[in-house]
Amino acid sequence: MLSPRRVKFRKQQKGRMSGKPATRGASIAFGDYALIALEPGWVTARQIEAARIAINRYCRRQGKLYLRIFPDKPISQKPLETRMGKGKGSPEYWVNVVQPGRVMYELEGVSLETAKEAFRLAGHKLPIKTKFIHRGELV
Repeated sequence: MLSPRRVKFRKQQKGRMSGKPATRGASIAFGDYALIALEPGWVTARQIEAARIAINRYCRRQGKLYLRIFPDKPISQKPLETRMGKGKGSPEYWVNVVQPGRVMYELEGVSLETAKEAFRLAGHKLPIKTKFIHRGELV
């Protein structure tokens, strides 16, 4: 599972997910095809990994896959059936805050049809709506 080796602060506040489009990481930088987010949301480390495995399985390890997102936000939870108070819960899992237009995965070295189907399968593993684009195409 993806998670940072070390962080400056163990716990973080929730924050707000306003729907303004991403400015950084909004263009294809490494591959020929990409999967972009169409809505804001939290993508957990498990979901990132599940989508990565789905893409690699469909492509049969051909081509090169680039992960453009990394889970760097800790999400804490209190144990079940715990009374209120007594401080914040311990960090349970890690998420990445995704904004609309953010490139999440890039792929090169495979055909257009293969990339399209691989990203379709990966999109089903993610909690947000996604879109397939290729190099030179405007979002």
